[in-house]
Amino acid sequence: MKPTTVIFDMDGLLIDSEPLWEEAGKETLAGFGVSLTDEQYHFSTGLRTREWIDWWFTWFNIDKKHALEAELAIVQKAIEKIAARGIAMPGVHEVFSLLKEKGFKIGLATSSPLALVKVVAEKLQINDYLQAIASAEELKYGKPHPQVYLDCAAALEVSPLECVCLEDSFNGMIAVKAARMKCIVIPAKHQQHQTCWDAADRKLSSLLQLNEEVLDDL
Repeated sequence: MKPTTVIFDMDGLLIDSEPLWEEAGKETLAGFGVSLTDEQYHFSTGLRTREWIDWWFTWFNIDKKHALEAELAIVQKAIEKIAARGIAMPGVHEVFSLLKEKGFKIGLATSSPLALVKVVAEKLQINDYLQAIASAEELKYGKPHPQVYLDCAAALEVSPLECVCLEDSFNGMIAVKAARMKCIVIPAKHQQHQTCWDAADRKLSSLLQLNEEVLDDL
């Protein structure tokens, strides 16, 4: 089925926010006397903050009575950091302009809370392009569960089989494939060589490489 719709992840794909989420997460865990390595952090990208906290609280044996406090702290820190220092990834505005020109429906499906989506959409000036936004913030399951992508497709009134989704995380890629959608991954530079991305339909090094030819080949 010919693609009619493109759905974007947000953090690390449209805005260079992953280092800022990492700062927020590591600072919060440091308050509980533990430190996270870069490798550990990257293993857990794509999870919702609640799941991220649960994972690392379990790993480090931190009392989960503090989980909600930690979750709220990370989200607040991340929003403040991204609002102040987040920058658009290369190619964002070119890609959105191209998709609008070619008549694609455009959506966004993220694990991040809607409060952050609002900050990022305004910062990147992409509100006018987005026809649907889906957040996994309040869903029973987040990525790698496909629900947030299925919800976005439903809001756009399209079949999952018409959708091409762009992701930068392994958990996000699995969510897309579980939704029966085409997946283009743009991993972080230091992760480009990893074989796990072979499960995607296409791997790019930047949004600048996304063009009409790439979409037609899917």
